Amino acid sequence: MRILHISDWHIGRTFHKLPTLDALTTVFDAVETIVRERSVDVVVAAGDVFDSSTPSADAVRLLDAILTRLTGAGARVVLTSGNHDSPARLGAKAVFAATAGIHVLTEPDRLAEPVGLDDEHGAVLFYGVPYLEPALARQHWRDVEVMRSQKDALAHALSLVRADWSARGGRAVVLAHTFVHGADAQSCDSERDIVGGVDKVPVDFFRDFTYAALGHIHGRATLAENVRYSGAPLHYSFSEAGKPRGGWLVDLDGAGLASVEWVGLPVPRPLAAIVGTVADLLADERFEAVTDHWVSATITDPTRPMNTLRRLQTRFPHLVELAFAPSDRFDDRAASYTERIKGKTDLELVDVFLANVRNGEGASADETDLAREVIGARATGGEGPRSTADAADVERSLT
Repeated sequence: MRILHISDWHIGRTFHKLPTLDALTTVFDAVETIVRERSVDVVVAAGDVFDSSTPSADAVRLLDAILTRLTGAGARVVLTSGNHDSPARLGAKAVFAATAGIHVLTEPDRLAEPVGLDDEHGAVLFYGVPYLEPALARQHWRDVEVMRSQKDALAHALSLVRADWSARGGRAVVLAHTFVHGADAQSCDSERDIVGGVDKVPVDFFRDFTYAALGHIHGRATLAENVRYSGAPLHYSFSEAGKPRGGWLVDLDGAGLASVEWVGLPVPRPLAAIVGTVADLLADERFEAVTDHWVSATITDPTRPMNTLRRLQTRFPHLVELAFAPSDRFDDRAASYTERIKGKTDLELVDVFLANVRNGEGASADETDLAREVIGARATGGEGPRSTADAADVERSLT
């Protein structure tokens, strides 16, 4: 059996308030070609099919078109729901869709009821584990003593899956929408609702399955030979620029996992983050290669230029993000505010603070004199050495 794992479609999502439906259509033109040319038997998507729990009519129509094209190309489809989906809405027509070879698995109460799809070696069991919010999972499994985190919810859910798999035997593919330890390096700005490490689950939860098709992380990741994220089919933030888009082509034989191959997908419009003065960005030849990209520009002029956006869009018509970071104030623009104030004197702290809130303009001579006077007056009041907290008081007095 040949499986194409491609998750996190996010149908209906915008990119800097611009629609992405046409771009997603272009990508799924290529997916359909892969299904036909590579003889894919099953396409699996582990959640975040839609970007919203209340998708627009256009988003719903696009999903219908995608599923019709995939089944028309000869594949069956297995989907589960993610944290962006409404399980009830996504699974509303599941009974009817199954007759067309489209299996939508969104109900926690039925996650141990697999879809069995046959090849020449027998049945492959597909289990769908939707995104499990612990507070809601407690309502489904009231007899479970501990259900505080997604780790707890996943542990219980997969115990139910294993019990069913053990009784049936054979090969098992599990779809799960979750954040697994080891995927941190591939996380990015567009993955909303991921908070710290609270909801990370161990990769060992999935090692015994024939294949684990994971969703939630927008960059591809291999956590074990049989445990993988495919990432999203489009770039949804500039932090994803340069990351490949595609899916995993997974071959199963009678013994289990035979091979896994990455298949790339087209990027309808690449992303580029550029840095320089307005004059450089408008004239430098090295930026010519990205004039038709989605562009995020950081301007390093010492003072904010006039009509920056309009001027830059004459060369970069798809400029959608603009930031101002004067190079004479912040040579290391990647440094955090905490790093920039480290080791500073009280007077220097005032200057750094004002430059931070004024887009590079530090303390004037009068403000410096005022700060020196305030700091000196407090120093002679017998309060001992100045502290960062004292400096914060001075900063507030100046603003």
